[in-house]
Amino acid sequence: MNIFEKLRHKQAGHFYWLRGLVMHGMIHALLHLRLLLRWIFLSVILGGILGLVGAAFVECIHMGTEYRRSHWWCYALLPIGGLLIVWLYRVTHDKHDKGTNMVLASIRSEANLPVQMAPLIFLTTIITHFVGGSAGREGAALQLGGSLGDLFGKAVKLREKDRRTLIITGMSAAFSAIFRTPAAAAVFAMEVGCVGTMQYAALVPCVIASLTASYIADLLGFPLAHYEIKAIPPLNPINAVKTIILGIFCAGLSIIFCIILHKTEHWMKQRFQNSYLRIALSGIVLILLGLILRTQDYYGTGGDIIVKAVNGQAVWYAFIFKILFTAITLGGGFKGGEIVPSFFVGATFGCVYGQIAGLEPSLCAGIGMASLFCGVTNCPLATLFISAELFGMECVPYCLLGIAVSYLLSGYYGLYREQRFYYSKFADEHIHHKTRK
Repeated sequence: MNIFEKLRHKQAGHFYWLRGLVMHGMIHALLHLRLLLRWIFLSVILGGILGLVGAAFVECIHMGTEYRRSHWWCYALLPIGGLLIVWLYRVTHDKHDKGTNMVLASIRSEANLPVQMAPLIFLTTIITHFVGGSAGREGAALQLGGSLGDLFGKAVKLREKDRRTLIITGMSAAFSAIFRTPAAAAVFAMEVGCVGTMQYAALVPCVIASLTASYIADLLGFPLAHYEIKAIPPLNPINAVKTIILGIFCAGLSIIFCIILHKTEHWMKQRFQNSYLRIALSGIVLILLGLILRTQDYYGTGGDIIVKAVNGQAVWYAFIFKILFTAITLGGGFKGGEIVPSFFVGATFGCVYGQIAGLEPSLCAGIGMASLFCGVTNCPLATLFISAELFGMECVPYCLLGIAVSYLLSGYYGLYREQRFYYSKFADEHIHHKTRK
């Protein structure tokens, strides 16, 4: 065999080796393609359903809020609305409802989601907003999505692990449809349950369901969420220091916010063990507070106040009263979430800080929203995506700095008791830490 024949044999060997490698890769890809197609199919269906449900929910909230604002007597219905909420949970045998915490527990197979969770939270959150309770919408989003995801998983007879993935997927889709931040919604649902670990097995279904739900909501006339920051100065050392200080303040404020919400709920349940009495008294107190302050600013979500804060207008005490109204509302038994109130608190506090610190108040309102949200949810990646979607990429460096500081200094406090910390915030070590109350 001459040198040319040896060279041909060597090249042929390389060719067969390369062909075998390509075939090996293609076989493995095809094996997982079936899984991809299955998740696409299930996620599109679930995302479509929750896109419709989420859009209907947002429209009902909007209609109820607008009607309340133009008819002052709706506020007088706070105790009656509260009594109706308690009655609905009693008559459906769900009087020990744990809300979003139950959804987070179900991801770890520690709880089963009741079938009635979705319609109950849908209706009772609308009632809360109609009468003026100070609450958000994300509690309903996570419960709606988790409950319907679990129900859908049971209907198509998925195994338990895949059904838990559909719970997370449903949370993403509902959050996306209601808040109109699809990228953040996909990440938030994977991140919120177990801090320090991401449930990446749910990445494909979460992304597809979130985008599908957002697309459906967009078709129905609900635009993507966005706030216009007035001016974004260069991130120089002085502005960076001011942003770090704002992040420190927001971390402390997030701890205070969580403690007040948890302690108020605990105290009210101890002091007034009858659910009907507790929620009726809460409604009366909310009415009296509104009359004393002579304002409607702290009822409902407070979305218009958030817009004003991002435009650079806020009073120094707004965040204090919003925390108070929200603690009484949720502690008394009204339904809703804590995230939009945290946006309110962060935006108004940040705006006032900017006025004092000499940094653009509009920008500081955005940083405050992001930093406080991260502090109360312990979800830095989702918060970063929310910052980009709400304020645009130019604002991201400022928000990222505030988010990082707030995440570190907020410790192991959080809104959700069933949230678990699997990785330390302070050292390179695995832990298993429950949320502090």
